[in-house]
Amino acid sequence: MSERPNRRPSTPSSPSPSPSRRSGWLRPPGPAATPPATAPSPAPPDRESVIDSAVYRDGRRVASPTTLADTFRLLREQPDGMAWIGLHRPTESQLHSLAAEFDLHPLSIEDALEAHQRPKLERYGDTLFVVLRAARYLDALEEVDFGELHIFVGPDFLITVRHGAAPDLTTVRRRMEETPDLLSLGPEAVLYAILDAVVDGYAPVVAGVQTDMDEIETEVFRGDPEVSRRIYELSREMVEFQRATRPLVGMLHGLMAGFAKYGTDEELQRYLRDVADHVTHTSERVDGFRQALTEILTVNATLVSQQQNAEMRALAEAGFEQNEEIKKISSWAAILFAPTLVGTIYGMNFETMPELKWAAGYPFAILLMAVVCISLYVIFKKRDWL
Repeated sequence: MSERPNRRPSTPSSPSPSPSRRSGWLRPPGPAATPPATAPSPAPPDRESVIDSAVYRDGRRVASPTTLADTFRLLREQPDGMAWIGLHRPTESQLHSLAAEFDLHPLSIEDALEAHQRPKLERYGDTLFVVLRAARYLDALEEVDFGELHIFVGPDFLITVRHGAAPDLTTVRRRMEETPDLLSLGPEAVLYAILDAVVDGYAPVVAGVQTDMDEIETEVFRGDPEVSRRIYELSREMVEFQRATRPLVGMLHGLMAGFAKYGTDEELQRYLRDVADHVTHTSERVDGFRQALTEILTVNATLVSQQQNAEMRALAEAGFEQNEEIKKISSWAAILFAPTLVGTIYGMNFETMPELKWAAGYPFAILLMAVVCISLYVIFKKRDWL
């Protein structure tokens, strides 16, 4: 650990909660271990941003300051101490006070203020700046919610800045405090524990997405008209998931490459390799989801096209049958119209009509009707109208 620079007091800040998975190197939480409580007091306006702030020595919490200024002062009083400060959407003044106290680089402060950063790992002198994208699956909405976490790691401090609901770091802090031997390894151990928690938080998301994929496949072959929209929305979530997991693979390999240079504890090296394996597996699963969604979308488009063709064919067949019926009706109408026309003419009863006193008039009219009807029937029959 390098010598701590002089620090100035600053305004309060706040930590953040984040989901964590059980790991082989963090033993399961025992019965309700709660950090030492401080006497309740009215919180200053900026206190809402500070989720938790603590000073540790030899892996054990020795102080729980309520403001950043108290944290800075207490850390100065602990030559071998470590401060772990957790913030949620801190104010600009809070971040600038942290930058002044811990000599944080302005570019990292700018990133922490703006959020919406891609996962990355940058080193500024003896301070490490890490950006992570956490994820959680919302069962009620059947969608993935992403959060952003910025971490500043120094020789004797670790600061987390959370934007969004995920991750919940309270569980990580509790588990670390239950394993003082691990916590005594310093800020690097806390960083790896947070990485482990974020990566483990991906597992429920992968399981939820797998369930969605199974449901979508069922809906596709059932012909659900709303499935296309669901495929599109899940595809967009997988793009975001890829952006969260892919860079982590390179980041973790970068950390592992610096093991020898920075003298990383061997136990921590094993822990980080385990996290890297989980990240690689998750990244491969996400890539598989994206490819599968593309194929499902293609299959759905094909099925929709086939269904539309079948409907068009059915409409065409119905139209053809309708035309056939119309032709039959029209043919019989024409056949029946012929005798009606003859009978109507001879039924007008005008005195000057030449056929009124013609003895062969009636048989002639009957014969004429029969000839016309038969002729029309033969014509329509030849044309397959009847």
